[in-house]
Amino acid sequence: MKANAWVHHRTAQLAAQAADAGGSGQAAALTALSAEQTRAFVADYGLPKELPAADTAQEVLAAGGALAGAALADAQRRPDPWETADAIFELGIGVAGVVGGVYGVRLARLMQQAREKSAALREVVEGNELFKRSNPDAAGAFKEAQAGQSPETRRLVAELKG
Repeated sequence: MKANAWVHHRTAQLAAQAADAGGSGQAAALTALSAEQTRAFVADYGLPKELPAADTAQEVLAAGGALAGAALADAQRRPDPWETADAIFELGIGVAGVVGGVYGVRLARLMQQAREKSAALREVVEGNELFKRSNPDAAGAFKEAQAGQSPETRRLVAELKG
């Protein structure tokens, strides 16, 4: 992922240079903006231990396809956050059963409630996304309503959307 982010950044930089040298003003502005935006990807992922050769367009084209394919495969192997949360709750309930006694029963009840709340949150998030896709004119109202949410809530919902 790190190497792919770096090569993507270099791809955008080289495209911006090419557009600046011979493209239209709008193409040059768009590719310059794209090159600037890709810096965030590199900052987010970090640099790979060894930078892939990406000084020329030929080097980028040679390395880019394989890196993009590997990055996509890696991204597709990531677990679904909902499934991960559900597995954690299941584990907690199992541990509570092993612990037993009053505290074990309380812990199991608490984990079951958390699991039910997680499932309810998932239904709300998925329902909202379905509603927004079905009613694109309502997207503005959703954004307005979300403006009052805490940064933690917005981050959590963004993570849950995947």
